[in-house]
Amino acid sequence: MTTPTMETLARVEVLADLEPVVHELMDVHEAKRILWFPSELLAPAPETDPERHIRELRERARGISLPARVALALNLLTEEGLPHFHRLLAAYLGGDTFWSKWTNLWTAEEDRHGAVLHDYTRDSAILDNPVLERMQFEYLRAGFEPAWDKDPYRVFVYTTLQERATQMSHANTGKLASEYEPTIGTVLANVAKEEARHYTFYRTIFKEVLVRDPNRALVSAAELMPSIDMPGVNMPNFREMADVVRRAGIYGPRDYLKIVEEQIRFWAIETLEGLDEMGKKAQEKILAVPKRLERIADMMETRSKAKTFSFPVAFAAEFEMA
Repeated sequence: MTTPTMETLARVEVLADLEPVVHELMDVHEAKRILWFPSELLAPAPETDPERHIRELRERARGISLPARVALALNLLTEEGLPHFHRLLAAYLGGDTFWSKWTNLWTAEEDRHGAVLHDYTRDSAILDNPVLERMQFEYLRAGFEPAWDKDPYRVFVYTTLQERATQMSHANTGKLASEYEPTIGTVLANVAKEEARHYTFYRTIFKEVLVRDPNRALVSAAELMPSIDMPGVNMPNFREMADVVRRAGIYGPRDYLKIVEEQIRFWAIETLEGLDEMGKKAQEKILAVPKRLERIADMMETRSKAKTFSFPVAFAAEFEMA
């Protein structure tokens, strides 16, 4: 009889076997990365008066729409949940290993995302920063304790899905907000590119897990892929802010459907063979997820009605969205 402890130990053994893969992926990741820092992205042009730079930035930023401002707030707060994720990853990927080296590198890179967005919102004055900072405090204090944190395989599935979702959200927010203010487009393009590289790492790792332990890996994926809670789910006003993001065409159920379909193809779920009964059931469940997600997206779009929103973080200004 296998116990949960034995199951976890088996997974940890697979992680140990993956260390050379982690080392190789880290080398590829760092060779392709162009390291940037918030002060560089937000710096005024050479020989430009800093005060004039801020005045002109704020004048341009006045054109950023309220939905785009809400999306920026949500993206920023999501990034500032980094302590939760470092803790969850370090639980399995700690010690003197390449896993630990990756977790520390990932954390160092991710830390700049929240920092640059926080600095931008302060400089541009598009959000009520004291309210934003209180929301960040409440979000971190509320904690993030997902059921999947006891299973390292589910950690990789979640990070794959979440990194891709975050990449899409940043990229699409940048397109919307930069119509009037190009600096935020540059900022979010840089953040999105880095999220894409993190996504590549995690989905490649899970592909390697499938090679080594396909049955348990499929069961883990089948638990998560039907739906994931984004990391900000515990923050104040999260559901309403996410609704604004969906209505603005930045990120919603159809985007998540696309993400799931991408992973099914990349992980070659449909073609996996030699599975036991448990693995076959998980495979069937995963392959049925896209149709379920499509029904959910159809239902949300059909039932969606015009709604008025107002958020303290956006100075409580009212706006209506279809």
